[in-house]
Amino acid sequence: MHHFDPSTEIQDYLVFGEYGDVNPSITDSSTYTFLSPEKMKELFDHEVEGCFLYSRHWNPTNKYLADALARLEDSEAALVTSSGMSAIVCSILQICSTGDEIISGRTIYGGTYAFLKNLLPRFGINVKFVNTTDLEIVKKAISDKTKIIYCESVSNPLLEIADIPKLSEIANAHRIKLIVDNTFSPIIISPIQLGAHIVIHSLTKFINGTSDCVAGCVCSSSDFIHQMMDINTGTAMLLGPVLDSHRAASILKNLHSLHIRIEKHSKNALYLAENFEKLGIKVYYPGLTSHSGHKLMKKLMNEGFGFGGMLAIDTGNAEKADALMKCMQDEKVGYLAVSLGYFKTLFSSPGHSTSSEIPKEEQAKMGLSEGLVRISIGLDNNIHKTFERIKKCLGNVGFLGH
Repeated sequence: MHHFDPSTEIQDYLVFGEYGDVNPSITDSSTYTFLSPEKMKELFDHEVEGCFLYSRHWNPTNKYLADALARLEDSEAALVTSSGMSAIVCSILQICSTGDEIISGRTIYGGTYAFLKNLLPRFGINVKFVNTTDLEIVKKAISDKTKIIYCESVSNPLLEIADIPKLSEIANAHRIKLIVDNTFSPIIISPIQLGAHIVIHSLTKFINGTSDCVAGCVCSSSDFIHQMMDINTGTAMLLGPVLDSHRAASILKNLHSLHIRIEKHSKNALYLAENFEKLGIKVYYPGLTSHSGHKLMKKLMNEGFGFGGMLAIDTGNAEKADALMKCMQDEKVGYLAVSLGYFKTLFSSPGHSTSSEIPKEEQAKMGLSEGLVRISIGLDNNIHKTFERIKKCLGNVGFLGH
């Protein structure tokens, strides 16, 4: 088990505001003044520490957040973007050109799947979707055109665990990049420490934690982040996915409570998963010893934060899934809504929402049932009461046989 503690890295990150504020000042400007034309010319050529030119390039508030995220992921550098999808798109297009290939996990977020499957072929980039938990299949899929192996630390929505050290060995042996989406497991898994080259987050989810904004980030080497921000060839620069500075400031504040929230999400999720399993329900949760990735996750995870706040249950069919979710909202378990990482419980049917971009035959191949309900467990103080409410709903829809 790892002993890296991202929470300490965040705790030791002190930024003083303009007047000694404990929260860094928010820079509410799109452009910045110069005392000399020479300094402006110099900044167009290369980054100058402490100097800013235009907020599509960098904004001081976004830089504070990026530096904090680099500490969270133990990367040399980071950049923030206006969404998780923009972080994914910019990272991949920075590396791949016409004729290149990508190997991607097959159980990934639906938006990522749609980008890889439907949009990239228009640019002459081919993607092979494979079961990335089978390392031999990954090795066989690699060709001399392969530039990226792409996976999620904990996959959406089936919660499969990626063997990041082994995938990193394969990537390094073939001089290709391993990109890991760590949205489901911030602070719990540290992919850079395990050998990933690039880590992506949808900050919208657990890192922000209040479901009030959309944002993303890329954490990687200083060299790669500089490439993405290059004024002539950088995808993050030229595609312009800029995060508003007020949002960056609010995410930075929320980042400081991430360790407390993740611990509580995890504790609540484990309690529900164990009790669902006792009822004979098919549960997907890596904290259960019955989960196929349980041992691997124990080996990879940082100590003290649990196994995450995401779980899924299989109700058998779409009708039962829908009836259960409606009942859970009526019983105040939480909200029937997409997304995750909120302080309230959120639930959805991935096959008809967050994974709907994946064709039905592909969903069937990966084991994504029509009756799957994905649940993002909230910060409920009385999780026992929550379980009783869900149990009542399971009974109401005829799942418990009474």
